[in-house]
Amino acid sequence: MRRFVIKLHQRPQVLILSGLDPSGGAGIQADIQAVTTLGAHPLPVLSCLTVQDTHNVYNAAPVDADLIRQQLDCLAADCRIDAVKTGALGNADVVAVLADFLDRHPGLPLILDPVIKAAGGGDLADDKLLDAMKTRLFGRAEIITPNGVELTMLGRHDDPEAAAGQLIAGGCRGVLATGGHCTGANIVNTLYRPGQPPRQWQITRVGGEYHGTGCTLAAAIAAGRARGLTLEQAIEQAQAFVSGAINHALAVGGGQPVPDRSVPLSETP
Repeated sequence: MRRFVIKLHQRPQVLILSGLDPSGGAGIQADIQAVTTLGAHPLPVLSCLTVQDTHNVYNAAPVDADLIRQQLDCLAADCRIDAVKTGALGNADVVAVLADFLDRHPGLPLILDPVIKAAGGGDLADDKLLDAMKTRLFGRAEIITPNGVELTMLGRHDDPEAAAGQLIAGGCRGVLATGGHCTGANIVNTLYRPGQPPRQWQITRVGGEYHGTGCTLAAAIAAGRARGLTLEQAIEQAQAFVSGAINHALAVGGGQPVPDRSVPLSETP
C-alpha cells in the first residue's frame, strides 16, 4: 500500500491588528491580501468593527480588549511571529493590550499605521486613543506611516519635515510620511529617522485617491520585514506593490476605487 507524505511549507508570519471594513477596500482585508501576495502568512486579529463603504466611515466600535489579549496570547503560544502591523485600533484599552504584549515579546518589528480619519473624513480615533498610541506605541514602532492629514495632526505642524521632527523628538524611531493625499505628478513617500537625512521614494500618480492604499503600503512593509528585508528594501518593495495594485484598481462601489492586492510584484510597472 502506497503512503503519501505531505510536505508542509512555512512562510514568514505577520501579526495584524486592524479594523474590519465591510467594503473590503481597507482595514484587515487589505492587510491580509497584501501580506499574502507578498509571500507571508497573516495572523489577523480584529481590533474594531466599522460601518463603512468606499465613500466614508460612518460608525465604529472597538472589539473587547480582553478578548484581544486572549487572542494575542493564544497566537504567541502556538505561532512564530516575524513582524507586527497595526491599523485602526479601536480605543486606548486595545493599545494597552498591544503594548503589554510587545513588552512580553520584545524585538518584533512593528509597522504602525496611525489610522485617524477615513479618506471621506470619518473619525477612527479619539484624543484618548491618539495619546495612548503616542505614549505607548510610537516609541516601539520601527516606523509609523501617517498620510499628510495624519502627519499634520500628530506632529502639530503644517510642514511635513517639521511635523516629522516633532514626532521623532517625541520618541519615534522612524516616520514614513506618505504622499497619496497630496497633489502633483508623483506620489512621494519620505522616510525621516533620527540623525539621518530624509530619504524619498516616488511613483507616478495615477488618477485621484484610492480606498485603502495606506493600509496596503504599511502591510506590504510588514511583509517585507517579516521576510528579512531591511526597512529600506521593504519600503521600496511595498511602494512597487502599491503601484501595481493601483494600476489594476477595482470598481467596488460608487466611491474610491480599491487597489487590487492580488497583483504580484512581477506585474508591477
